[in-house]
Parts: sequence; structure tokens; C-alpha cells
Amino acid sequence: MQGVSQLEEFQTVKVYCANCFYCKLLPTESGNAVLRIRCAAGKWKKKLGQEKVYKYCTISRRFQDFCDSYDEMGETTDYIRELRKIVTEEANESAEK
Repeated sequence: MQGVSQLEEFQTVKVYCANCFYCKLLPTESGNAVLRIRCAAGKWKKKLGQEKVYKYCTISRRFQDFCDSYDEMGETTDYIRELRKIVTEEANESAEK
């Protein structure tokens, strides 16, 4: 899908996981959040049934065509746009260290 603008991408019917109530940061044993995310509704599974987790930097790109557990937290277009900015800034900061 080359040549598709970001606005056209949002106008298609997609369920962005980042904008779902069930998308959560994984806590560590010390209680701090690490840069991994999971679906609290259990929708991300490996072939053998284990829970799958994803890197935080990929969250703004994860979407599905349909999810029966999807619980939207706000306006998708604005939320994903801001999330992409935040993830990019955090990646740049960590690269400078």
C-alpha cells in the first residue's frame, strides 16, 4: 500500500491495540514498567497457547481488522498520532544515552 497517507490509513476500519483499554505495560517484579506490552484480554497468543508480548516501540503499529474485546479509550486518530510522537522521542532519547 505505497502512497497511502496517514489520514487515509486511519479512515480505514482498523482496531488499533494501543487505543484499547486492555493494552497494558508489563510490570517488573520491582513494580516499574518495562518496555513490553501485553493484552489483558488475552488476545495475543502464541501457537502453543502462551501469552505473547510485544516491544513498546511497536505498539503504534499493531492493529487488527476485528477484536471482540476491543474497548476504545478515545479518538483513535489523535491518540495514535500522539503515541507515535512519544515513542519516536523516547527512542531518540535512548539512542543518545
